[in-house]
Amino acid sequence: MTTATSAPRSGQPPQPGRELPEPRSFYDVPGWFYRTDVILFDWFLQRQRQLGQRGDLLEMGSYMGKSAVMMRAYLDTPEEKFTVCDLFDSEAPDEANGREMRGSYATLTRRAFEANFLSFHDDLPRIVQAPTSVVPREITPDSCRFVHVDASHLYEHVHGDIGAARQVLAPGGIVVLDDYRSEHTPGVACATWQAVLESGLRPVCVSGHKFYGTWGEAEPWQDALHAALTARGKCWLQWQVVAGRRMLLVGAKKADAPEVPASRHARGQALLTPEAAPRRRGMARKVAVDLLPPVVTRALVSARRRSGRP
Repeated sequence: MTTATSAPRSGQPPQPGRELPEPRSFYDVPGWFYRTDVILFDWFLQRQRQLGQRGDLLEMGSYMGKSAVMMRAYLDTPEEKFTVCDLFDSEAPDEANGREMRGSYATLTRRAFEANFLSFHDDLPRIVQAPTSVVPREITPDSCRFVHVDASHLYEHVHGDIGAARQVLAPGGIVVLDDYRSEHTPGVACATWQAVLESGLRPVCVSGHKFYGTWGEAEPWQDALHAALTARGKCWLQWQVVAGRRMLLVGAKKADAPEVPASRHARGQALLTPEAAPRRRGMARKVAVDLLPPVVTRALVSARRRSGRP
């Protein structure tokens, strides 16, 4: 098993032999973090702020750091910590996970993550470079108010990640599970709904890509979210009951995006909007894949085509 290593709380990206990413806006950072989920992350984290809930933040699996960049903006006190747990360039814990890493996340490197993150924030998060199975011994139980799980898509690993999230979440905390319904991630779907049926995970809402839940009371979150998104406008909302639990379905791709962290490389406010991103997204992806050899780049492109992602 890979030994966990923690990054310093401040610093600059390592001096590379080749160019590292310099995203001019949040939307230039590569990743599959869509507007509905940007809106929902902002709402849940702002709601915790309004309710005076304090606690740490945890992300399990970070790719190039897009959601991590956003989450960091919601630390409110010096005592609160943000931890990112990811394999990055380390050896996978088993061959199945190794194949997944080589096939789907070939451009994932710690150097690129750090360069992206430090484009928006002065300090790095605490980085635990290791399999997410180390989370229970690296994170204090009941210490987190918000946990984003976006690591392996294999059932055995996701099942463990959900168990770890439950252990480290404070009462009433929120867990977000990525890819709970994608056609290429049946293991995530199985582990997610198993947790609902067997371990008391209560769905709050779902987007097209992420499941939002809690082991506390879901109804207060749901009622407040429904009211907020109704007032926001341009949101598609639907109530459903699944296994006896009420759940809110959310689509907000046409709603106004919330304020997001600004890049130190920004050259004009127009680049801070999602509409401006397509003009630079191709360049950002090119820089990302240029960090690795052509054979690895081809594997990434092939994986993206199989998943239907642009």
